[in-house]
Amino acid sequence: MAAQCCCRKGPGAAGPEAAAAAAAAAAAATVAPVAAAPDVASAASSQLFRLRHLQLGLELRPAARELAGCLVLELCALRPGPPALVLDAHPAVRLHSAAYRPAAPGQPPCSFAFAPDLAPSPAPPSSAECPGPAPCCTPPRGPDPAEQPDPELGPCPDAGRPPDHPALGHCPDADRPPDPPELGPYPDTDRLPDYPALGPCHDADQPPDPALELCPDAGQPLEPEPPAAPSPPPPLPTFPGAPPGPCHPLLFRVEPFTDYGSSLTISLPGALQPHQPFHIVLRYTSSDAPAIWWLDPELTYSNSKPFVFTQGHSVCNRSFFPCFDTPAVKCTYSATVKAPAGVQVLMSATQSAYLEKEGVYQFHMEYPVPAYLVALVAGELVPADIGPRSRVWAEPCLLSTATSKLSGLVEQWLSVAEKLYGPYLWGRYDIVFLPPSFPIVAMENPCLTFIISSILESDEFLIIDIIHEVAHSWFGNAVTNATWEEMWLSEGLATYAQRRITTETYGAAFTCLETAFRLDALHRQMKLLGEDNPVSKLQVKLEPGVNPSNLMNLFTYEKGYCFVYYLSQLCGDPQHFDSFLRAYVEKYKFTSVVAQDLLDSFLNFFPELKEQSVDSKAGLEFERWLNATGPPLAEPDLSQGSSLTRPVETLFRLWTAEPLEQAAASASSIDISKWKTFQTVLFLDRLLDGSPLPQEVVMRLSKCYSSLLDSMNAEIRIRWLQIVVRNDYYPDLYKVRRFLESQMSRMYTIPLYEDLCTGALKSFALEVFYQTQGRLHPNLRKTIQQILAQGLASPAPSDPPALAIATDTPALLLEDKPPEATNGAISLRDVNVSA
Repeated sequence: MAAQCCCRKGPGAAGPEAAAAAAAAAAAATVAPVAAAPDVASAASSQLFRLRHLQLGLELRPAARELAGCLVLELCALRPGPPALVLDAHPAVRLHSAAYRPAAPGQPPCSFAFAPDLAPSPAPPSSAECPGPAPCCTPPRGPDPAEQPDPELGPCPDAGRPPDHPALGHCPDADRPPDPPELGPYPDTDRLPDYPALGPCHDADQPPDPALELCPDAGQPLEPEPPAAPSPPPPLPTFPGAPPGPCHPLLFRVEPFTDYGSSLTISLPGALQPHQPFHIVLRYTSSDAPAIWWLDPELTYSNSKPFVFTQGHSVCNRSFFPCFDTPAVKCTYSATVKAPAGVQVLMSATQSAYLEKEGVYQFHMEYPVPAYLVALVAGELVPADIGPRSRVWAEPCLLSTATSKLSGLVEQWLSVAEKLYGPYLWGRYDIVFLPPSFPIVAMENPCLTFIISSILESDEFLIIDIIHEVAHSWFGNAVTNATWEEMWLSEGLATYAQRRITTETYGAAFTCLETAFRLDALHRQMKLLGEDNPVSKLQVKLEPGVNPSNLMNLFTYEKGYCFVYYLSQLCGDPQHFDSFLRAYVEKYKFTSVVAQDLLDSFLNFFPELKEQSVDSKAGLEFERWLNATGPPLAEPDLSQGSSLTRPVETLFRLWTAEPLEQAAASASSIDISKWKTFQTVLFLDRLLDGSPLPQEVVMRLSKCYSSLLDSMNAEIRIRWLQIVVRNDYYPDLYKVRRFLESQMSRMYTIPLYEDLCTGALKSFALEVFYQTQGRLHPNLRKTIQQILAQGLASPAPSDPPALAIATDTPALLLEDKPPEATNGAISLRDVNVSA
C-alpha cells in the first residue's frame, strides 16, 4: 500500500460557529489532557519514560505456530537514572535476550537480519566456556536452552567467534562482564515499586533465588544436558549509519502479573540522563499467544495457505510483543516482516512496501497509536480498489462479493465524516475481510479495518459495522480513552458519530430503527444483569486482575451514546454539536483523554451552557451519568423512525394477542419479505424476549415464516433458530443442525450452543458439536466444550430418546473443567461485539 495524502479540509463553519471552532482549535496547542490515573491493567513503568518509537522485526512461522521477533524501543527517561524499565508481557512470550545501546539523534530506523541469514542458536555453553555470569535472568521454569545467553547479543562476542554484527558493537572488556546495576527502590515509591537486586550469584554458600537463573560458575555446577536441536534465532537488528558502539546485555526478570499477562523487569545502566534517547533491544519468540491467531488452511475459504491475524484489544498485544500495553501511551512504529512465500502481509500502517530482493514487507505508522492498535494479518489475500483512498483485501473467492457490496460507499462515508468532524487523518482506509474464526465482528485498526467475512451476507449489518469503524478514525484512534475504565469515550462517541453519518447518508428513519434495535438489546441486557450491576456504569471501576475485555458490553456503546446524545441536545442543534466535536478532535488528536477532558471542553465551547450549570441539572448531573448504575438517564427521541418501527410493533402485538386464529390471520397479511433487516431482527428479538411461547404460537409462526426466513441472511436466521431452540420446537430442529454444520464463526455458533445447553437439548448439542468440531478454530472449540461441560453438569429435563447420541462421545467433552465466563442467559447476540 502506498500512503496517500487525504488531509482535505471539510467545509468551514459559518458565523459564530466558525469563531468558536477556531478559538477551540487555537487553545488545543496550549492545553494538555488531564493526567489519567494509573492503569491497573498495566504493569509497565510508562510514567517514568517517554516512548518515542518502536520497531519490530517479525518472522512468521506458521508450521510451528510461532512468531519470532525483535523489538527495538527508542525511549528516554523522564527522571535521572531510573533503575529499571518494566514492560507488559505474557507467558506466551519467551525472551531470548535484552540489550541496551545509546540512540543517535536523528538516526534512521534499524533494519533486521532474518534466519537463515543468521546461524542457528547453539547449545548453551558449559561452565568452562562461560567467562562470567549469564547476562539474563529467567522465570523459575527450569533450564531452557533458548533462554541462555544470546550469542548474538551476549557479553563476549570474541569468546569462540567474532562478532557477526558490528553495528551492535562488542563489549570492550571481554575478560570481565559488565557490572549489572542494582535495582533498588526508586525515590518516588508511589510511582514505581521496589525491585530486588538482579545481580549475579555473589555468594555460592547462600541459597540462590529460585526466580533467577543460576550462574554456571557459582560453585554449583549444572548437570550436563544433551545439546538442544538448533533452531532459527529471532531476527537481529542492525543500525545503518550508526557508529559502532558497545552493546550492554541487560538482566531481566519475568514475574506473574495477572491471568492475562506478566511483568517484564529489565535492569538499566545507572548513568541514564533525562531526555537522552536510548534503545532497548529485545529478541523473543511467541507461541500460543492470545493476540496471535494461527489458522490452518482448512479454516480459510481457499483451503490452500495458512492464515494468521492479531487482535490486540484490549490487553492482548502484550503477548504479541512486550510493550507499554495501556491506551494512555502512544507512539509511532515501524515493522519489517518475513513470511512464507505466497503469503500477503498487511499491517495497520500509513506506509508499506515489499522488498522483493530481501523477501520482506516493510511498514511504517507515522502517527502515534496505542499498542492495542498495532495489528497484522497474513494469508492468501488479494486487493481490489473501491474508492480513491480505499481498497478491500479478501481471499480470492470473496473478493468480487466484497467489492460489489462496498464499491463507492466507503468514500461516501469518509466524505460525510470529514464534513462533520474534520479531515480524515490516516491516509488510506482499507478493509480486510478475515475468515470466520475472527473472534469479534470488526476492529478499527488504523488504515486497515479488520472485519469478519461472515457479515458479508447481511448488508445492513455490514454497512453499520463499517461506518462504526470509520467513526473510530476520529473517536478511538485519533482521540483515545486513557484508561479502560472509560471505554465509553471511544465507543459512545463512535456510536454517536456513526449515527450522525448514517443520518446524513440514509436518513433519520433508518438511523432511528437501528438505534431502537440496539436500545432494545441494552434493556434486555439490563434485565438480565440487574440495574445495580456495577458494569452498567460509564466509569467502571476496574479491579486489579480483572481483564478489561470483560467490561465490553452494551453500556459502553449505548449508554455512552445516550450521554453523548444528551450533550448534543443541550446545544439545541446537532450541527452545533458537530462543530464542538470537530474542535475536540483537533484539540486532542493523537493523545489519550479522560472524561473530564471531554466535559471541560464541552462547557468551555458552550459558555452559555456553563453559566446555566447544565452539568449539575437535577437528575441529569454529569457525575450521575458517569457513575450511576442502571439504564441511561435519558434516551433519544426515535419518533422519526416510526414509519419503520410501527409495523414491527403491530406485528408483534398480533402474534401475542387473543384469539390466536384471528390474530394469526391478520399477521399473515403483513409481508415481512419487503422489510429491512433491522425490522425483521427487531421483530424476532421481541419474540425471543417473550420465549417460551405457547406451542400453538410457535407452530403457526413456523408455518408462516420458517421457509421465508430460510432464504434470508444469517443475522435473521440465527434469531429464528434461537426461537426454535428456546421453545423446544422439534419439527424445525433439523434447521439448527444444518445451520451449525455450515457455520465456523463464533458470532453464529456460541449463541445457539448456549441456548441448547440451557434446556432439554444438551445431547443434541453434543452430537452436533462432535460432528462439526473439526471445522472450528481451536479457541472456539474450547469455548464450546466449556459451554457443553457446564450444561451437562447442570440438571435439566431428560432429553428425548430420538436425540440420544452414541456412547463413544470423546471423553474430553465431559471433563469437569471450570468454564469460561459464559452465561447461558446472556448470549453474545445480546452484546455488540464489534470493537
